[in-house]
Amino acid sequence: MAAGLLTGLVVFVLASFVGFEVINKVPPTLHTPLMSGANAISGIAVIGAVLIAGAQEWNVTVILGLIAVVLATVNVVGGFLVTDRMLQMFKKKEVKA
Repeated sequence: MAAGLLTGLVVFVLASFVGFEVINKVPPTLHTPLMSGANAISGIAVIGAVLIAGAQEWNVTVILGLIAVVLATVNVVGGFLVTDRMLQMFKKKEVKA
């Protein structure tokens, strides 16, 4: 168990470092498509959390799965709202005559 935990921790730290470096190298004009892709990945997390929460037996895993469903759904909805707001900035404003 300790070896699996250590492996997971190493993967988490490396993924965090690589993610931080990649995000910092993205030019500001590409942040909207990047957010859209991140929202899609968060949608995959929602599916995984639903699968975990749908277990027949109630235990800690199911409760954590339900919490994950709620938090991932909030993340997806909020991400799409922010992305839509960013896209609205690129639209030309209509001139009222």
